[in-house]
Amino acid sequence: MKNTNLKSQFLLNPEITYLNFGSFGACPKPIFEEYQRFQREMEWEPVQFIAVNGLAYLKKSREALAEYVNCAADDLVYVTNPSYAVNIIAKNFKLNPGDEILSTNIEYGACDRTWNYYCRKAGAKYVRQPITLPLVSKEKFIEDFFKGLTNKTKAIFIGQITSSTALIFPVKEVCEIAKSKGLFTIVDGAHVPGHIALDLQEIKADVYTGACHKWMCAPKGCSFLYVKKEYQYLFDPLVISWGYEAAMPSNSQFIDYHQTQGTRDFSAFLTIPKTIEFLNENNWPAVAASCRAIAHKNYQRFCDLLGTEPLAPISDEFLGQICSIRVLTTEPEKIQKILFEKYKIEIPVMRQVDTVYMRYSINAFNSQEDLDKLYNAVSEIIATTDLIKVK
Repeated sequence: MKNTNLKSQFLLNPEITYLNFGSFGACPKPIFEEYQRFQREMEWEPVQFIAVNGLAYLKKSREALAEYVNCAADDLVYVTNPSYAVNIIAKNFKLNPGDEILSTNIEYGACDRTWNYYCRKAGAKYVRQPITLPLVSKEKFIEDFFKGLTNKTKAIFIGQITSSTALIFPVKEVCEIAKSKGLFTIVDGAHVPGHIALDLQEIKADVYTGACHKWMCAPKGCSFLYVKKEYQYLFDPLVISWGYEAAMPSNSQFIDYHQTQGTRDFSAFLTIPKTIEFLNENNWPAVAASCRAIAHKNYQRFCDLLGTEPLAPISDEFLGQICSIRVLTTEPEKIQKILFEKYKIEIPVMRQVDTVYMRYSINAFNSQEDLDKLYNAVSEIIATTDLIKVK
């Protein structure tokens, strides 16, 4: 796949081979122009924009996003990023001494830190249940995960697509089992919207957070927090502001509390209708399928080069548009720096505790040539330095 038209729609530096869409996304020109249009409207008449018109814009945007992820518009609020959303949940979640939150040992580091912080404050425990890699089946993953279940487990926290390892977890099945055991369910879907199909009514998690600024291509700082209506009263905002005891309350305390946060630029949130329009106009499911095909076709090739093995069967069940390859190195930061400075390749080489992964992301502007460039660069690093060991 090499869609020249779509490549021209992105604002990325053409001198850089960009294989790190998964970290912060990238915004196409039509969406970015909409973002700037809202910012200009705000500066033209700040009071009317922030205090009057902006509220109607936010409602329209939430309605568009709710239709896209299949939930009620008043059951989600915008936040700047999923880590912010997880902080709302962890800070408010009632934990008693001895309680446990069950998770995996390959979740996003910022979320691990959040749960560790609030669990320690409460005398509770954040359980990072070891997951056997490579994954071999959905059933084996579920078996591994629930080995961490005890009579002290109060909730589960799980990513739908992991960060460092880029694996798709069967969260629908996990949530079903967890609910049958009376557990509260929290899903981190940071990498999901615009990447793989997302239907919140199908997953049935009690809490779900996702980023719109990653694979949906919205501007930076646009994410959402969904909470089932019956639990919304449990979760206060991190900032108490005008939405508390609101002078003009809406029909949703959840929206009032979390939406009205004082002076801030919420223009990124307002671009979602335009973002969805862009995805629809460009048949994004087909674009994503083409990207997955390239990502999957090259995965074994890179594992062979680095002397490691795929982290899961190479299929849509476990892998999307991102693939992570284990790298046998003690200096990932140096490798990443060389790839960027010498070869002009933007790609993360990151630590997950004591394991290092190189993770490539494929989106509409990428081509097979990009991965060939990465392959040749890594081959040269292996041949000319001692940074990477190959079994």
